[in-house]
Amino acid sequence: MAGSTLRFSLLLAAAFAGRATALWPWPQYIQTSELRYTIFPHSFQFQYHLSSAAQVGCSVLDEAFQRYRDLLFGSAAFRFPHPIEKRHTSEKNSLVVLVVTPGCDQFPSLGSVENYTLTINDEQCLLLSETVWGALRGLETFSQLIWRSPEGTFYVNKTDIEDFPRFPHRGLLLDTSRHYLPLSSILDTLDVMAYNKFNVFHWHLVDDSSFPYESFTFPDLTKKGSYNPATHIYTAQDVKEVIEYARLRGIRVLAEFDTPGHTLSWGPGVPGLLTPCYSGSHPSGTFGPVNPALNNTYEFMSTFFLEISTVFPDFYLHLGGDEVDFTCWKSNPDIQAFMKKKGFGDDFKKLESFYIQTLLDIVSAYGKGYVVWQEVFDNKVKVRPDTIIQVWREEIPVKYVKEMALVTSAGFRALLSAPWYLNHITYGPDWKEIYLVEPLAFEGSPEQKALVIGGEACMWGEYVDSTNLVPRLCPLGVSHGDCWASLVAQWPRAGAVAERLWSNKMVSNLDFAFKRLAHFRCELLRRGVQAQPLSVGYCDMEFEQT
Repeated sequence: MAGSTLRFSLLLAAAFAGRATALWPWPQYIQTSELRYTIFPHSFQFQYHLSSAAQVGCSVLDEAFQRYRDLLFGSAAFRFPHPIEKRHTSEKNSLVVLVVTPGCDQFPSLGSVENYTLTINDEQCLLLSETVWGALRGLETFSQLIWRSPEGTFYVNKTDIEDFPRFPHRGLLLDTSRHYLPLSSILDTLDVMAYNKFNVFHWHLVDDSSFPYESFTFPDLTKKGSYNPATHIYTAQDVKEVIEYARLRGIRVLAEFDTPGHTLSWGPGVPGLLTPCYSGSHPSGTFGPVNPALNNTYEFMSTFFLEISTVFPDFYLHLGGDEVDFTCWKSNPDIQAFMKKKGFGDDFKKLESFYIQTLLDIVSAYGKGYVVWQEVFDNKVKVRPDTIIQVWREEIPVKYVKEMALVTSAGFRALLSAPWYLNHITYGPDWKEIYLVEPLAFEGSPEQKALVIGGEACMWGEYVDSTNLVPRLCPLGVSHGDCWASLVAQWPRAGAVAERLWSNKMVSNLDFAFKRLAHFRCELLRRGVQAQPLSVGYCDMEFEQT
């Protein structure tokens, strides 16, 4: 361990011996120097190595090459350096990309390899990766290494990088039920996720408030459950576009359909699905969670999740299972009779477990794995050993650190979200608290800690809608449209989570992080992202004249 720490420290010192790089997230190993090479936008190219398994026609990299060319140079690709600046350094005309294994037409997965090496020296400018997903991460790093002088000349310093993620699951959750988010905003968020090396878009599609997912099997779910079936829905084409847009950026789409609670929007489209609540001996006219006592419930779920399993290609689905309120179930005489028949007594956790276990069996039959919220584990539902438990409660029933220990001691893989709720905004630099969270800071064996596969930053939608989506004209032609929006409170705070999940555990110094994150925030602004400031200060580009 001491040797590893020493090597890391030496590499860190070497990195800043020359021009101080400002990479985000910080790579595992980096060495750079003051030696720099000139890049001329009009002649620079991204090229495939002759031995690369990926070649022209690989959509993932072909589109990434064009995307990063636009991000780096934009209209500058057609301008020459300032006349007074001389070509006094060596020139780099291309970045050569060598991918070892084919996979251009595949989707990223939990097991995808994202390792890459980047070598920039007198002999070569080479990006080497096992997969196209690693190449995407390397392209982002390369884009952050390039800098522009006051005279307008682009440079890249001599650099060697070996990089890989610390955790394989690095996610961001967006809630599109409580407030509908336009498709363009989701796509823009995927762009910024790629800049931060996030690789999972957790799409909390539906909830009590609305059902914006357009189901082709049960169209009334959308017609009667969405805010507006003409404007506030995600069509089949929309969903397909999100999945492909994410794939081209190496991002998985983890779709969540939360049951048996959080389902009020399902009721109007599927009569009989929800439990009628009672006031005394009479129905109150209100409804509670999904009715677990009816065969029709499971017939519906079987058909519905067959559709979901075909629409979303990722191996995993998120099945929710959180915050089930038992009040309505307790009031319903039919539920009480079902409980007695099953021998559950008055333990409604057993009823919840019965429903969830049946649902998990349905989803498993379609060849899918599943992620669930921690209540499924807390309530002792019998689940498959390969179930992934997402820990989201900070204090209840125990502190999240203890919960992580309990989940992993039971042999389950765990995701951490509890300390990373971005919708909880406080005054001041709250990114620091986010950044200092250590996912493995619980008592447990090395085997337990190996079961932590990552975590997610969560942006719930109770107080996030179009008024939080601040449009900004995109400089240098950046983005897929004329202008785009980003969740202002989300960036660069989410970036703190991104680095914690990507970089070495020892990369935790706040001063070191602040300098880089402030620089990265300026880079996000240059790319058209409305990222909030970390503190007082300014970005150089604020004074640029066009």
